[in-house]
Amino acid sequence: MNSGANPRMRDVALRCGVSESTVSHVLNGTKKVAEQTREKILAAIRELNYHRDSDARRLARGRSNFLGLIISDIENPFYPGLIKSFETAAIEFGYEMLLCTTNYQQERTESAFRKMIENKVPGVAVMTSRVAPSMADYLAEQGIASVFLDSVASGAMRSNIRVDYMNGVAGAVNHLHHMGHRDFALVAGPQDRASHVAYRDAFELALEHWKLVPRIIEGNNDSDSGEQAVTELLTAKRLPTAILCSNDVTAMSDIRAFAKCGVRVPEDVSVVGADDIPVASLTQPPLTTVRMPRERLGALALQTLHEMLSTRSQGGVELTVETELILRETTRIACQIGA
Repeated sequence: MNSGANPRMRDVALRCGVSESTVSHVLNGTKKVAEQTREKILAAIRELNYHRDSDARRLARGRSNFLGLIISDIENPFYPGLIKSFETAAIEFGYEMLLCTTNYQQERTESAFRKMIENKVPGVAVMTSRVAPSMADYLAEQGIASVFLDSVASGAMRSNIRVDYMNGVAGAVNHLHHMGHRDFALVAGPQDRASHVAYRDAFELALEHWKLVPRIIEGNNDSDSGEQAVTELLTAKRLPTAILCSNDVTAMSDIRAFAKCGVRVPEDVSVVGADDIPVASLTQPPLTTVRMPRERLGALALQTLHEMLSTRSQGGVELTVETELILRETTRIACQIGA
């Protein structure tokens, strides 16, 4: 066993009775490792407090000048604006950005957290909603300031940005109700993600105000979601006159699937997306949507990290950003057939 202050990968391998390559696969998520073995290795990593030094010469000086940003999926059109605003703010405050993605996978998430620790970043913004509280505690134990997106309550060394969906969602529901819509549906995102649960709660609460009960279809938030939802809706006795979607990609998929079946948007059914990704205004017709302030999120996350680090504050803060309805051309007065 290594007798020095810093344990090595070999020490982890010896502790677990596995090869160093197996430890490396667990650390990097490069190869599937049996769950029991993976848990054993992760436990040894925690017990030994093992972290790789990816750039020893730079890290020997202590904390790096990088601030970390962890997102779910680089191909998700929600994220480019957030990344750009985070990096712009980082440069303004004299930092560089270290970016990691999770691809919605637990192993990738754990690997991203370890990469931040190994690179000795002083702070990290975790802009994905699938994070276990224990992982947030792990960052704090390493002395790393963190900002989360609507997933972990603020506390020692960590802040949380809560998204208020109610303003935008209620705006959409009220707008549609005033145009005669009474039959609503929601194509919801996966309910194992806090953000999608919050969006659904806001939608149901907004309809409760009008004493209406919606139809809920759970989707997977990708381009297949809309087509699957439309198939389900078209097999029902009647088609809702208004459909809200958990993101713009799903809404666009809805519109495409309806067109294939001869159902017109917005003449036969109104559709509302969420996020207001850049292409939302370029669809035909342009998409009405609930805007998520992505650029604001990225800049606010960076600014919050900077304030926590510059003031050396041990306590985090709770922050809120609001959504808003962006009216375009995929909503109109309810048609008589479905109203």
